[in-house]
Amino acid sequence: MKCVNAATLLPDHLLKEIQQYIHGEALYIPTRPSSRRKWGESSGAAGYYKIRNGEIRNCFREGADMSQLCEQYGLSIDSIRKIVYSKNPQS
Repeated sequence: MKCVNAATLLPDHLLKEIQQYIHGEALYIPTRPSSRRKWGESSGAAGYYKIRNGEIRNCFREGADMSQLCEQYGLSIDSIRKIVYSKNPQS
């Protein structure tokens, strides 16, 4: 996160308004909620886990044992159960 001097960035009227609430301290301004990305969208992790979890569900439906799935995907039995029995199959 980069620090920027508000006096160089903000108009005078807005700077004076902010100075009524905070005096010479650092202020963090978060991004707009609409411009924030969901977890894993930037790195592709969300897509990877969605595909992987779908494969796990398909293997289970086709008769694979949970212990086999644990070894194949390197997950605990609890993680496999959560994936297989989840009510939201998109995750």
